Amino acid sequence: MIWANFLHFYQPPTQKPFWVRKITHESYRKIVEGLLEHPQARLTLNVNAVLVELLDKYDGKDVIAGIKKLLARGQIELTGSAKFHPLLPKIPAREAKRQIALNDATHRKYFGKHYHPRGFFPPEMAFSVDVAQLAKDAGFEWVIVDELSFPPKKMPVDYSKIYTVKGLDDFAIFFRERRMSYKILSGQLGTGNLLVQSLGDRLKRHEYLLTAMDGETFGHHRPGMEHLLFEIYQSQKLKTCIISDLKDHFEQREAISPLPSTWALMEKDLEKRTPFARWLDRGNIIHTMQWELANLAMDAVHRYGHNRGPVRAMLDRAIHSDQFWWASAKPWWSLEMIERGAKELRDVVLQTRGTPAKAKQRAHALYQKILYTGFDWQREGIVEALAKQEDEEIRQRTDEGMPKLPKHEVEKIIRNLSREIRVVVRRQEFERAAQLRDRVSELRRYIAGR
Repeated sequence: MIWANFLHFYQPPTQKPFWVRKITHESYRKIVEGLLEHPQARLTLNVNAVLVELLDKYDGKDVIAGIKKLLARGQIELTGSAKFHPLLPKIPAREAKRQIALNDATHRKYFGKHYHPRGFFPPEMAFSVDVAQLAKDAGFEWVIVDELSFPPKKMPVDYSKIYTVKGLDDFAIFFRERRMSYKILSGQLGTGNLLVQSLGDRLKRHEYLLTAMDGETFGHHRPGMEHLLFEIYQSQKLKTCIISDLKDHFEQREAISPLPSTWALMEKDLEKRTPFARWLDRGNIIHTMQWELANLAMDAVHRYGHNRGPVRAMLDRAIHSDQFWWASAKPWWSLEMIERGAKELRDVVLQTRGTPAKAKQRAHALYQKILYTGFDWQREGIVEALAKQEDEEIRQRTDEGMPKLPKHEVEKIIRNLSREIRVVVRRQEFERAAQLRDRVSELRRYIAGR
């Protein structure tokens, strides 16, 4: 078996400097330093170009330098993507092409001759065949998508094959294995030994394990879990490679017709034929208004010839996917992120020369209504009700088959976290120490309740 792991690094253009520095310290820097210390570890990495600029601006130049060194070694590969993380299937092709080109230009500026992307990561893993065509036209050889994009009648995915998108010649499509990816990112497999054990007989088969997750999982969302990543990489039983190298290890090919999907997709979304529901839910009035405002802004810039200059740059930043995600309330909600996104889109319309007064009035009205509706949802308990419903569905889906972790493996996790607590206390990082302490307490309760 060969393990091809994919990590996604991203922060929105509206992210505050405090959070960029915090996440960099807790996650990005640790992952890059760990890779440099473990030259046998290979992975595929996506860093949206907006984050590279944020790292450059907010004390992350060492992380950029580390990525460049890993690229020079051939230890990692970077994928292409869209610079400001828009939902590609739901924006005009002209905007999608621009975002892909902006991402490429920024990476070439920072990584130079070491940047040779072969694969493409659509933000939010939001896939459609049109996105595959855009990626192919931009010169990429493959795209990574979620397993639920695989045609249901052909399920399960055969991880001894390389699949291609029907009608796009030899353009490859790689499917993230949901079950194992979730087990790692959720902390169900807290040590490298547990991951290896969970693979069982698969270790002996000629196939690949393809996992994909947010890089922030390791160290930021789950303090101390960066240790797991490098424990796995130290295993002698699991060979690692970058995704692009899988073509060299597996000869069998099959052309398929993949479905639209995202990596937040649930089976119920497929049944309803709403693969992008976390970003565009027809029953969510805030989503409806957000997309009307976004389309108004994109149309204004295009219609009145603002292909360069500050307004064009404002629009590039303003169509990021986060504002829609945080308006879903299933279970994610942030009125601050919703307001910031709506204000940016409104300001694009207001500052576009030539836009009729009526369109500007509509943009401002949409901004106000989005904000007022958000406050109403909070006051009336709508956010809480939607979040509770979704949390219950997620728990029901993910708790099934949850393995009972061996006591000695859980104790090993606790020892690793306890060592890190002592280190961060010496550095006077007391907030970090408290997070680690809470994780240790959670694990001790788990042992006591087994």
